[in-house]
Amino acid sequence: MKKVYSAANITMVGLVKDVLDSHGIRTVIRNQFLSAAAGELPPIECWPELWIIDDRRYEQCRQLVEEILGAENTQAAPWQCPDCHEEIEGQFSQCWRCGAGRREPGGKQ
Repeated sequence: MKKVYSAANITMVGLVKDVLDSHGIRTVIRNQFLSAAAGELPPIECWPELWIIDDRRYEQCRQLVEEILGAENTQAAPWQCPDCHEEIEGQFSQCWRCGAGRREPGGKQ
């Protein structure tokens, strides 16, 4: 068994596990309940870890994990409100100033 991913957030470890499972890659989560020991142990040692059962699939897992993490870090570009022309950060779909929604190219809302 080899460790393929670790994070402070069990939700992220679970997400990566689900994606690997969907590709037919068997995995095990270790340290899932160790967070209560943080303080007695260094916090990073208490993070949940995702391990694969079949070492031969390690490279495939590593590539999938990189894709998952890369998708998480992509951000939408800022956009300009079509009504009041305020610049809005990309993660928002509605203008904070006037409430207008972002419109898709071609005029659809």
